[in-house]
Amino acid sequence: MTETYSKARQQAEVAFGNLQTEFFAKNNAVEELESVAQARDAKTFRLREARLAKEQDDRASATSARLATRAKAS
Repeated sequence: MTETYSKARQQAEVAFGNLQTEFFAKNNAVEELESVAQARDAKTFRLREARLAKEQDDRASATSARLATRAKAS
């Protein structure tokens, strides 16, 4: 059974459909922004961990170099 609606009802349905489309588009944009932020945070964490590991290795090699120098001097 096909229902026919009044012109006002049809306009209201179209307006509601447009509003719904905007609402879902905004939700998709927010989800995309959150995804980008999560990726950025993960990359920052990886880079920080790599930097801290490099600094620790540098400190260890500098310490061993100083100990070797002192051992030669003795």
